[in-house]
Amino acid sequence: MIEQKLDQIKSRYEELQSAASDPEIIKNQNRYREVMRECSTLGEIVDEYDRYRRIGEEIDSAREMISEANDPEMTQLAQEELDELKRKRETSFETLRTLLVPKDPLEGKNIIMEIRAGTGGDEAALFAADLFRMYSHYAENREWKLEILASHGTEIGGFKEITFSISGKAVFGDLRFESGVHRVQRVPVTETGGRIHTSAVTVAVLPEAEETDIELKQEDLRFDVYRSSGPGGQSVNTTDSAVRVTHVPSGLVVTCQDEKSQHKNKAKALRVLRARLYELEERKRQEERAEARRTQVGTGDRSERIRTYNFPQSRVTDHRINLTLYKLESVLAGDLREIIEALKYTAKEEYLKAEARDT
Repeated sequence: MIEQKLDQIKSRYEELQSAASDPEIIKNQNRYREVMRECSTLGEIVDEYDRYRRIGEEIDSAREMISEANDPEMTQLAQEELDELKRKRETSFETLRTLLVPKDPLEGKNIIMEIRAGTGGDEAALFAADLFRMYSHYAENREWKLEILASHGTEIGGFKEITFSISGKAVFGDLRFESGVHRVQRVPVTETGGRIHTSAVTVAVLPEAEETDIELKQEDLRFDVYRSSGPGGQSVNTTDSAVRVTHVPSGLVVTCQDEKSQHKNKAKALRVLRARLYELEERKRQEERAEARRTQVGTGDRSERIRTYNFPQSRVTDHRINLTLYKLESVLAGDLREIIEALKYTAKEEYLKAEARDT
């Protein structure tokens, strides 16, 4: 099935190469750019497919050499070469499978992440802080930049909610599958009887929108300013620096109070609002494109339970892909690579299976 699809791509690539030298198409600059863009996209696949087929021809030659060889030493050398060629072909085939999965146009975007404590009161707020530290460590390991945009802390060091941006290379592509409900099972610090409690925290990962992605019209926005407050209602500012912005058409509301400057709080609130509106538009587009569903692991809904962190067993389980790791401390310290790569791999496999069913 895959080779049939690759043959079609190669045929299309050859058509595009002919079109690129057509004087009529060259005259039409828009059409010429479209042809060259598609040619560039398919070229990488075709180059790898040519390599895959060359390896196949070399394998045939090695097998022929083995069948005709009379010298045991030559036979052994040819067999070693054949084994190496088979490994190369497997690697090339996996590369082709990856290249056949369309790149998500959002993959390279920065993100805005929102973490909110759910059921569990103070314990949920403490776990929200644990998750924030986990993502902070992961971002630091990837040399990404993290900036807190808004937060609502508790008196014992937790977060009722915290919103922050992460910017760097392929941030959304790595963290897109973190949206959903994260559960924690542990004995809370406030528990005197030693009983294990289950609490929940909601994580939302929003691709950060550029100003050109989402236009915010002034007539659609309502701004309110007020004095910011700390945990437990404690006043932390004597000026009206906190900002609440309401997007009237959608009803979305964003508040920011972490900065002492009203201007800075307003700018951060607009960044978050733009990201939320962009996510709403993207969800609508995904629902309209059946192909988009092929690359989803789980529903992508922030109400979906995606992962459990069990402290007594030092266990982390991702329920979408049935992955269980017994290294909770390491994961909470930012070692998310194994989970993220498994999620990406599953998304690729789901897409390829759906493609095979449709052809």
